[in-house]
Amino acid sequence: MEAIMKRNRGLSVLVDLNWDRVLYLLTILLALGAGAWVGSL
Repeated sequence: MEAIMKRNRGLSVLVDLNWDRVLYLLTILLALGAGAWVGSL
């Protein structure tokens, strides 16, 4: 039981770290898309 709890805690930390990275990438892609749209006007 304790091993499962530790694994879940590690997985949760991993998901938190990856979520930050995904949010960062989405922000960059959104900025690039907005720049391309403004440039095409």
